[in-house]
Amino acid sequence: MSNIVYIATSIDGFIAREDGNIDWLMETPNPDNSDFGFGEFMNTIDAIVMGKNTFEVVLSFGEWPYTKPVFVLSNTLDKIPDNLIGKAEILKGNPLSIIKELNIKQFYNLYIDGGKVIQGFLELGLIDEMIITKIPVILGSGIPLFTKDSNEQKFEHVKTEVFNNALVKSHYKKKK
Repeated sequence: MSNIVYIATSIDGFIAREDGNIDWLMETPNPDNSDFGFGEFMNTIDAIVMGKNTFEVVLSFGEWPYTKPVFVLSNTLDKIPDNLIGKAEILKGNPLSIIKELNIKQFYNLYIDGGKVIQGFLELGLIDEMIITKIPVILGSGIPLFTKDSNEQKFEHVKTEVFNNALVKSHYKKKK
């Protein structure tokens, strides 16, 4: 069982602009139309756990990008759009209860996505792996991946890959 973060950040550690915009991610040159290993990663997970804000950003893409079940953590959202029934579901609760509920449903390898959700799982020491891709841009401000309140945790470097001489993707596993 693993809870894995797969995310991109600016060089200065932001996952989105202050208003949640991720336009800077779409500006990254991709002449080969590569997914930079995302498809391979998705083959290793059972389900996706994301927050409401991330869900709303994904909805703005138009086409639903996931084939795996998506669980949206929200205390305010009460309904999934009709076209996503059977693809996405709303869950309420804390990270421990969410993991327990998903494990009961036979979902063990979870892709944890969204700033607040990642921070909540990290706070409880529930992230087992992180795959972080640095995008060569400095935003100066925005939504950070880590906050000054993040607990100290130790991870081991697994590998680093460079794509298009620009993106730096590093994989870390939590030290046992």
